[in-house]
Amino acid sequence: MLVPASIALAVSAAQAQERPPVSQCQAIAEALPHVTFASFAPVAYQAPEVAITFVGHSTFVIETPGGVRIATDYAGAVIPGGPPDVATMNKAHQSHFTMLPDPAIDYVLHGWGDAPGLPAEHNLVVDDVLIRNVTTDIRAFGSFEADGNSIFIFEVAGLCIGHLGHLHHELTDGHIARIGRLDVVMVPIDGGLTLGPQSMSNVIERLHSSIVLPMHRTGAPVRAFAGLFQGQYDVVYSEQPTLRVSLTTLPKTPEILLLKGVW
Repeated sequence: MLVPASIALAVSAAQAQERPPVSQCQAIAEALPHVTFASFAPVAYQAPEVAITFVGHSTFVIETPGGVRIATDYAGAVIPGGPPDVATMNKAHQSHFTMLPDPAIDYVLHGWGDAPGLPAEHNLVVDDVLIRNVTTDIRAFGSFEADGNSIFIFEVAGLCIGHLGHLHHELTDGHIARIGRLDVVMVPIDGGLTLGPQSMSNVIERLHSSIVLPMHRTGAPVRAFAGLFQGQYDVVYSEQPTLRVSLTTLPKTPEILLLKGVW
């Protein structure tokens, strides 16, 4: 039986909407561990910029070229510019989440599973950004919770941007394969519950990131952490709280970038 073209097109469109978004950041990771990560773009191409602003603790505001504003590890504090469109959270400590988010936020994404025994699973497109997560475990005062933390990945303007949340352990090959490459990664500096410098260095190297943004702690601990990587990375102290980056302005030499307010 012949199906009218209009019906066929409608069915095709519906099927396309049901398919999960495709991660460009994961695609290259399928070749692990024999893969070298790189970002390529024509020399004359002016790639759109993404702005990443340090707000405090583990909260950054990511602003996409399409105008989407995302607050990471949102704990209810006032966000410059008003409520974000998207808020991600993690539950290791109350400074990383709130159960009373601003009702003006369109998407509130928990890094932990809301149903008992099930991990959080996010894979959604908001305008020009794909947002997904990879869960990790958390520990606190002798207790352990599987999948209590999420690494959130934001794919926008050809960039892969990751926020490690409250990461408590090194990443396995399975984690790396699900994350893919990360051009920009936000890493917790603590050394107590979160990873110590050597373990965090291992994570950074495996993610092949061009820009590493320390967070969670500020001042002397962060400066000490950055100093450990002199010679391995360019260490940059920024006088601004905001990084503006595009696919064509990623540094050729990987750098640890300390935004104003962090150092």
